[in-house]
Amino acid sequence: MAKTPEQWLADVTPGKKGGTLKLILGYAPGVGKTYNMLSEAIRRSSRGEDVVIGVVETHGRKGVIELAAKLETVPRKKIEYKGTVFEEMDLDGILARNPAIVVIDELAHSNIEGSRHAKRYEDVLELLDADIDVMTTMNVQHLESVAPSVQRISGITVRETVPDWLMKRVREVVMADLTPEALQTRMRRGDIYPLDRTEKALANFFRPGNLIALRELALQEVAQEVDRSLETYLDQEGGERKLGIRERFAVAISSNPAAQQLIGRAARMAKRLDGELYVVYVDIGTDDNETSQRTLAANIRFAEAVGARVAKLESATVAHAVAEFVRDKHITQVVFGHSAVKGWKRFLYLNAIHKFLRDAPPVDVHIVTQQSR
Repeated sequence: MAKTPEQWLADVTPGKKGGTLKLILGYAPGVGKTYNMLSEAIRRSSRGEDVVIGVVETHGRKGVIELAAKLETVPRKKIEYKGTVFEEMDLDGILARNPAIVVIDELAHSNIEGSRHAKRYEDVLELLDADIDVMTTMNVQHLESVAPSVQRISGITVRETVPDWLMKRVREVVMADLTPEALQTRMRRGDIYPLDRTEKALANFFRPGNLIALRELALQEVAQEVDRSLETYLDQEGGERKLGIRERFAVAISSNPAAQQLIGRAARMAKRLDGELYVVYVDIGTDDNETSQRTLAANIRFAEAVGARVAKLESATVAHAVAEFVRDKHITQVVFGHSAVKGWKRFLYLNAIHKFLRDAPPVDVHIVTQQSR
């Protein structure tokens, strides 16, 4: 019986023993994923680590063939399907060999019917369960959430995908990068496909616009993985230092319609710094009436439309809840609105800001004047 994503991800829980997964990510065939993976495997083998090849797809590329010949390979398993014999990675053979590290190409590959698992990534997860480290490769278009964007960009339907939750199991992501111009040069030399296929490939998938967009998607994915790694490190270390490479904005809103001005201002600030934006609403029990709920829903729709992540919190005080959110999400900049400028409302507002500054970790605070509607 196949494991559920939750069962596979149980392996990620702190203290859980298991192999480590390293992913060499690319954006198109020929950028050097397999070559880079094999080069690292050879270096590690030369240092005395026990490394074997589980499966490598050479596609007839001379450099890859030469590198693969320098490592031990576990022979592939032959499986007959509808009268034809196919060769697949021998999962049981690798488990029996029990190396320290196994090299496995093309993570998104679908296994032939009759294999133990339908997908190669499931084979990889079983190897990790057996305390075997895995190095693997994949192009960004094979990530499930990215595939629709790739279809829109290139017109090509990606049929073999890997679920996004698997990325939580990846310990390290390295991008095999090459400029689109250099990749097209490799294509014209016949380094990627035979020369008789070159012109057709250059006119379709390997068009400059496609390659630029795919490269951007891959760079974004690697950046997100770096952010996740940083968050994990800070959580483990209990640190509150501003180590974030990317700015993270949080804007506190209410049900006041003027909050949309505040959200728009914060969104422009985040965009200028290529930062992430969170919109935080704290329910303190004062927005129960129909009008408030309607304007709050409109504010949240607006926040989602500008690309913000919306967080709804419950607390007795706004200041304490926002301070905790800032700490948990490693926010670097906070935006508050200011529309009450006179009398006791001004006092209450300043008191709330003072309490936030007292409770929050070091963070930049912006006070933005709102025009009440």
